[in-house]
Amino acid sequence: MIRDRVLSGCRISGMILRLAAAATLCLAAGCKPEEEAGVQGYVEGEFVYVSSPVAGTLAGLHVQRGDSVQIGQSLFELEDTPQVAARDQAAQRLKQGQASLEDLTKGKRPSEIEAVAAQLEQARAALDLAEKEFSRQEGLVRSDATTTQEFDRARSARDQGRQQVARLEAELKTAQLGARSDQIAAAQANVQGLEAALAGAEWELSQTRRTAPQAGLIFDTLFRPGEWVAAGRPVVMLLPPSNIKVRAFVPETQVGAIHAGDPVRVTVDGAPQPAVGRVSFISPKAEYTPPVIYSRSNRSKLVFLVETVFDPNTAAQLHPGQPVDVEFGS
Repeated sequence: MIRDRVLSGCRISGMILRLAAAATLCLAAGCKPEEEAGVQGYVEGEFVYVSSPVAGTLAGLHVQRGDSVQIGQSLFELEDTPQVAARDQAAQRLKQGQASLEDLTKGKRPSEIEAVAAQLEQARAALDLAEKEFSRQEGLVRSDATTTQEFDRARSARDQGRQQVARLEAELKTAQLGARSDQIAAAQANVQGLEAALAGAEWELSQTRRTAPQAGLIFDTLFRPGEWVAAGRPVVMLLPPSNIKVRAFVPETQVGAIHAGDPVRVTVDGAPQPAVGRVSFISPKAEYTPPVIYSRSNRSKLVFLVETVFDPNTAAQLHPGQPVDVEFGS
């Protein structure tokens, strides 16, 4: 009986030793961290902030958060009364400047030119009479039939008639030519300045209505109709699919095997199939693992930022802020 008890105690002790050894092996195996497949990352969106360079009251908001828009689709518009008034004023000033330039290039009015021409004909007739009187007095003075005083008076009348005809001929030519060249050049420069002012006013008016510069998702709207929008303040946050990318931090020991253009598989929680993209950027600068990447194996290691882009259809299925698992290579 004593022998049976001894044998039974030996069997129990052997079993305990085997269990202890197995537990030790399990604990030893459990102390080793599991090797992670790929690296962790997150979806990043680079937003397009649509704003207006002019200030004004938001008169209309044509999109809502979550809408999909196409290029050229209307997003919002501001109150444009000041811009319309400035445009109209610039247009009227341009018309005035163009009319002044046209008037300078035409010269005097036809009736004014006709009046100068009539005066010239009158002066020529008077000169013809003065020429005849001078010739008659010249013959008389040679035969002593008149006095020297009368001869001098006839010669003076002839000379005055010639000067009058010359002056009126110059005035008629000037009236037909128009203004001086420097006055016309100044008027032309004024018209060009007014055209530039009108173009600026029309541009400011066009900026009160903003359209989508790219196709994408309306991520958020930052103002409501009736609110005052300062110049340059974004009203709409637009997220084009081409601006969606995945950012991952790759350990220094693995980054050497990754190249721009390499295929990338991105696994998203709840998605039936991984998204396939390609490497678009590898940071040349090392950094420590950011706290947003919850990975024990990567903690306190040097990592490099690697960005992945996708085709528009695939990118549209990703959402900024999503955590993802990234595997590089085919």
